[in-house]
Amino acid sequence: MSANLSAILYLVSGVLFILALRGLSSPETSRQGNLFGIIGMLIAVTVTFLSVGNLSSGFIYVLIFLAIGGSIGAFIAYRIPMTAMPELVAGFHSLVGLAAVFVAISAFINPAAFNLGTPGNIKLASLIEMAIGAAVGAITFSGSVIAFLKLQGIMSGAPITFKGQHLLNALLLVLIIILTIYLCSTQSANLFWILIAVSFLIGFLIIIPIGGADMPVVISMLNSYSGWAAAGIGFTLENTALIITGALVGSSGAILSYIMCKGMNRSFFNVILGGFGATDQTSQSQNKEQRPVKSGNADDAAFLMKNASSVIIVPGYGMAVAQAQHALREMVDTLKKNDIKVSYAIHPVAGRMPGHMNVLLAEANVPYDEVFELEEINNDFANADVAFVIGANDVTNPVAKTDPQSPIYGMPVLDVEKCKSVLFVKRSLSPGYAGIDNDLFYKENTLMLFADAKKMTEDITKNL
Repeated sequence: MSANLSAILYLVSGVLFILALRGLSSPETSRQGNLFGIIGMLIAVTVTFLSVGNLSSGFIYVLIFLAIGGSIGAFIAYRIPMTAMPELVAGFHSLVGLAAVFVAISAFINPAAFNLGTPGNIKLASLIEMAIGAAVGAITFSGSVIAFLKLQGIMSGAPITFKGQHLLNALLLVLIIILTIYLCSTQSANLFWILIAVSFLIGFLIIIPIGGADMPVVISMLNSYSGWAAAGIGFTLENTALIITGALVGSSGAILSYIMCKGMNRSFFNVILGGFGATDQTSQSQNKEQRPVKSGNADDAAFLMKNASSVIIVPGYGMAVAQAQHALREMVDTLKKNDIKVSYAIHPVAGRMPGHMNVLLAEANVPYDEVFELEEINNDFANADVAFVIGANDVTNPVAKTDPQSPIYGMPVLDVEKCKSVLFVKRSLSPGYAGIDNDLFYKENTLMLFADAKKMTEDITKNL
């Protein structure tokens, strides 16, 4: 394939990736956005294969491993539940980072194969690019592994901190810069391996002090890192599609992280530098579970809803775990038949990643015009008769507005406590992902419905 045709097709794939991002910005156009992304990637991969002049026997192995990896990826994507999607995304990010490290190692060991010079005499620009790509890729890999372990519950979701942690992170960052400078001047293989090792270490140290409440930001942040790693390696390989794709992923991930930090009232730099301002969650809310709560059943909930003129649904991770979105849709349809106004309130970080609740509601064919973000609906709670909270915990916790010692203090929350009645569906009084008690459980106007979210919702529908 000619260089000009390759450049044109890479440009087409780049445009399709931009259209994919545009489509993914709204649930209504997300399927179309996904389709654009798939077509763009197919074009980019095909052009890359055809651009290689000599399709040697080694390509058979590439195709075999491509088929194996693709089959594994398709199987995982088909079987994975929506509740495990954040862990899946973190896992994929780690693989992107590791791929960037492997490509950088290959280019450093055998630069002639990439037209970058010879060992010990690599082009300066290429050496800088591969050093940056390897460092960011290594940080992405180790950071994503920690995020996966935290999200999966293998590692505690609470911040893991120690004295002098931020100073150590700063020193390691400076060390990475110094190693890169010396690597470019000496082209020493030892310095290259040390650079990668230090980058793996700092990726680990940056993520462990970030608490569970900030995990959605971490996911989008690591997404950004993986994009920049891919872009750096794209320059090394002189691959236009990789540069465009990496830059799009890197910039969009950074913008999303900033938007989410703003929505959570978090400092963007505090999060990306490793959990500045993390507080001790273990000493919070001592003996709060001893406080009295009012509990009820499906019949009580149905009675309150029947006599309501407006109901606001607040979905959360508990709904995702129980796969209750379809049962919820049936309940809402029943309410509408009784001329009760129903709307949905979505917190920016409800669930464990951006858009988690939107996808689940779209899966149940909930009309988009009934779904509102926090800023659009928060003032409506004071005028609503019933708030039906189905598995949302930290995002409804009033402590975020009242307790400066709380790890979620300052984070905007849904003002559900302002409703006349709050129905809270939850299995127990256990704390949310941030690891703190929810004061909403003990409010006078709150009725706790202790049950599986799907079963409780179905029982309420029967009573309605």
